[in-house]
Amino acid sequence: MSKALFDKYGGFKSVSRIVMAFYDKVLDSDQIGDYFDEIDMPKLIDHQTKFISALLGGPVSYSDERLRRAHASLQLTHEDFDEVSRLLQESLAEHGFEPQDIKIVISEIEARRSSILSAGVV
Repeated sequence: MSKALFDKYGGFKSVSRIVMAFYDKVLDSDQIGDYFDEIDMPKLIDHQTKFISALLGGPVSYSDERLRRAHASLQLTHEDFDEVSRLLQESLAEHGFEPQDIKIVISEIEARRSSILSAGVV
């Protein structure tokens, strides 16, 4: 990819809008909304904006170990992960991402499934 998706889609300002729209969907989700009942949403949105920016080739990085620690206590399931992925795909599409670029982002998320899900999840 000659131009990072981060630049192609407008950098942090654009990613921030996408992440806010994504969390509107997440909070409304019957599958995963309850995970966020007592979460500091502005802080989470900031972290998620940086994470998505990193996936798009932006100037931030997140180690697999950091992802593991952040999600370790949540006992997330594959169904939870799939719901997050689905909602992110919707959000990206609604913000003008081309289908092939959505596939790239989702494959980057999928590559981190084992780090995000707790050990022993089926």
